[in-house]
Amino acid sequence: MASLLIRGGRVVSPADKLEGVMDVLAEGAVIQQIAPRIEARADEVLDASGQVVAPGLIDLHCHLREPGGEASETLETGLAAAVAGGFTSVCAMPNTQPVNDRAEATEAMTAKARGVGLARLFPIAAVTKGSQGESLTDFRALVAAGAVAFSDDGRPVATVELMHTALDCARALGIPIIDHCEDPTLSAGGVLSDGPVARRLGVKGIPSSSEETCLRRDLALAEATGAPFHAAHLSTAGSVALVREAARRGVNVTCEVTPHHLTLTDEAVLRYGTNAKMNPPLRSSEDLAAVRAAIRDGTVDALATDHAPHAAELKAKPLAEAPFGVTGFETALAVALTELVHPGIITLPRLITLMSTNPARIIRQRLGRLEVGCPADITIFDANLEWTYRVAESRSKSRNSPFDGWKFQGAVTATIVGGKIVYRRR
Repeated sequence: MASLLIRGGRVVSPADKLEGVMDVLAEGAVIQQIAPRIEARADEVLDASGQVVAPGLIDLHCHLREPGGEASETLETGLAAAVAGGFTSVCAMPNTQPVNDRAEATEAMTAKARGVGLARLFPIAAVTKGSQGESLTDFRALVAAGAVAFSDDGRPVATVELMHTALDCARALGIPIIDHCEDPTLSAGGVLSDGPVARRLGVKGIPSSSEETCLRRDLALAEATGAPFHAAHLSTAGSVALVREAARRGVNVTCEVTPHHLTLTDEAVLRYGTNAKMNPPLRSSEDLAAVRAAIRDGTVDALATDHAPHAAELKAKPLAEAPFGVTGFETALAVALTELVHPGIITLPRLITLMSTNPARIIRQRLGRLEVGCPADITIFDANLEWTYRVAESRSKSRNSPFDGWKFQGAVTATIVGGKIVYRRR
């Protein structure tokens, strides 16, 4: 077995109540020792002095497009972008073509990802067949094939009855239902958040009530069933308030927000055009402030990228016709460090909890920690390194990022999966 010694980094693992300058020794795919000084020979030594050594980052929400959308992303390009952003594991949404609604599709995806040999891939399977909102998939078979959660992704679970039944099934398996909270009767035809920017550009707005109405439904059903429910990419002040209150009542709820929703408002569309068009849309400055407050007070459980690559010709369409979504793997950690940690909104351990510890807990994987015997999935980053993101240099196949040309403080320097260095910053 090959061995790797990480020397002299600031080890931060909130799940293990671990923080301090230490060495970490991995033998094969497993962490063998963590100590202030390890006197051992290793096949490779990585000097991490002045840098943070954290449990590998885990992305709860991404789109890898394969099969069916290879013009925008492939497993190879998507996973290469993921490890460049420090992600050792990613959870792929089922909106492929065909939809990931069968055990065979789940198995094929994970097998190909293992062959790529970069980040671990944990599939999220569809709640309903074809994500059409008519009949449930075979939850038990999909979990046996490797699914870690269920979602109809960009489509909310269609009816109260279906959502109730899905939550009942999920509770029996201990697997979360992840819902994209949106009431299509309120959002149909919408392009941007309802407000002055949408009116100025002459496009239909998507009201906050679309997200909040669906979320209110889901929280009521989660409370009634006791099932694990995860709210995807929340964007409004009302939504985070609903989750905060539900959690206080003991509802089995977790939620995520994205780096773009904690950084940008709908005004960004005026500058970045379709590269700032996503669903849920960017909201007002008041919503952004509420999202940040919810991150700070613990209401938000995870930061997830919602990495949604689109080929250039698709994003080049007029605003009303271009698809929703932005890329996010390579900028997520940098955005969070620059916008949240350095200004003092949250601590570094809290950030690692949001991007590693909690995601591992939500998908019930023995990851998100640095402990002897655990998988040697490790993210190393320089929290103070200043750099400029250039989308032309992205490892993703797509370039639809609003952060092109942004200056950040904090960058990934190495990503290790199963004891193997799969990315090094040049």
